[in-house]
Amino acid sequence: MVSGNAASSKSGLYADPREDWLALHTEEIIDPQRPIVDPHHHLWDRGGQRYLIEEITDDIASGHNIIATVYVDCRSMYRAGGPEAFRPVGEVEFANGVAAMSASGGYGKAAVCAGIVSHVNLLLGEAARPVLEAEIAAGNGRFRGIRHSSPWDADPDVAGMYATRPKGLLLDSTFRKGFACLAPLGLSFDAWLFHPQIGELTDLARAFPDTKIVLDHCGGPIGVGSYANRRDEIFPVWRASIQEIAKCPNVVVKLGGLAMRLLGYDFHERPMPPSSEQAAVAWRPYIETCIEAFGPGRGMFESNFPPDKGQCSYQVIFNAFKRIAAQYSEAEKTALFSKTATDFYRLKLG
Repeated sequence: MVSGNAASSKSGLYADPREDWLALHTEEIIDPQRPIVDPHHHLWDRGGQRYLIEEITDDIASGHNIIATVYVDCRSMYRAGGPEAFRPVGEVEFANGVAAMSASGGYGKAAVCAGIVSHVNLLLGEAARPVLEAEIAAGNGRFRGIRHSSPWDADPDVAGMYATRPKGLLLDSTFRKGFACLAPLGLSFDAWLFHPQIGELTDLARAFPDTKIVLDHCGGPIGVGSYANRRDEIFPVWRASIQEIAKCPNVVVKLGGLAMRLLGYDFHERPMPPSSEQAAVAWRPYIETCIEAFGPGRGMFESNFPPDKGQCSYQVIFNAFKRIAAQYSEAEKTALFSKTATDFYRLKLG
């Protein structure tokens, strides 16, 4: 049922986007009028890679009816000085500035960065609270929560850029003192991890039932490094973890992140980029499993651009999602493409 090729040995969990390669395949937009909230993208200008407001609005202009987006933590534009703990406040200031640019109407009708998710080091414990309060102030009504990435794996070919992250972060008692600061401030938590760690997040979610949590990227199923060429063996393990965490009513899931190299597909190495039909075949087992476990009211399709842009275009990624969602009712499609994200992030649209 779940097939696919192992990724190459090149380092990195996602491939760099190549506009010339992506341009080799274009598609008509499926269901072009459907409103979409893209609840997970990044903006950055570093390492020769630029993905700022012009780039995301160009992608949005390729045809899908994106009405709003949510910016998610990626260490962009941290303050260069001042107390270390408060440097991530710069990212909120940056994303709010982009939101203000978007709100001018000069970059299309989508409300880019209508919601903002940044980072606070929860290993500060109770000292995380003043940083969270500073980010709320910097967000000008748009700041919704944080992400404290916790991917960890013993295999350095899997861990990649996260190789220095601590094992068992979500179980750490000091981390949990910081995590306890979120709910009283009305803030949510984006959880980015690898699939063997989903059980740790389940434990955290049960310990803090009043904190809203979103599991990013279908729970980070791995198909590279020591996990390569073991898809049929690993899929049931991942599925069982998804089914267990879905029992936590405070957790929702983002449906995407599957065009990163992490999953183990080699689309980025092929002469032509994938069509939405090809992408849908690869991703359907993961997305359908998540929707079956969580229900459409607790799932939201995400672009995860630009990381997922390494394997497919914005046209293709949302066309693939629309193909997968074709079996669901109109109300369920509305939840998956816009309502779950709007409700979870309390977006003020219109």
